[in-house]
Amino acid sequence: MTDFADLNELKGAVGTEVGVSDWMTIDQDRIDKFAEATGDHQWIHLDAEKAAAGPFGHTIAHGFLTLSLTVPLTSEATSVSGISMGINYGLNKVRFITPVPAGGRIRARVVLDSVTDIPGGVQAERTVTVELEGADKPACVAQSIARYLA
Repeated sequence: MTDFADLNELKGAVGTEVGVSDWMTIDQDRIDKFAEATGDHQWIHLDAEKAAAGPFGHTIAHGFLTLSLTVPLTSEATSVSGISMGINYGLNKVRFITPVPAGGRIRARVVLDSVTDIPGGVQAERTVTVELEGADKPACVAQSIARYLA
């Protein structure tokens, strides 16, 4: 974990990898709960028997489940001290590249692309690459925007 002491230290890290999270296992229970929370009950996520005969040979996590996990994974990889709050401000671009199988392990690698002054703090744009253990290509790549308020 990289902990920046303040916003000035964060600004000095632009263009660098600022952290890598620990591995997180995406089990079927988490996939099932995400389906229940979102109403996305597609068989590729929930029906192990049908999914075994499908294109991936097993159930897979929802792409948006993988994306939603970038928040805790990024928070585990990097933090900023000396602020009143951090806000998830949105995304510029997201790609789901490799499906995450039930039981697969993911982690986030975070690169700080830019830091821009805004009233009361800064806006940081980061590339978050969600790696899938054992895969040649990432599960997801997202350009995430956070606001850190002093």
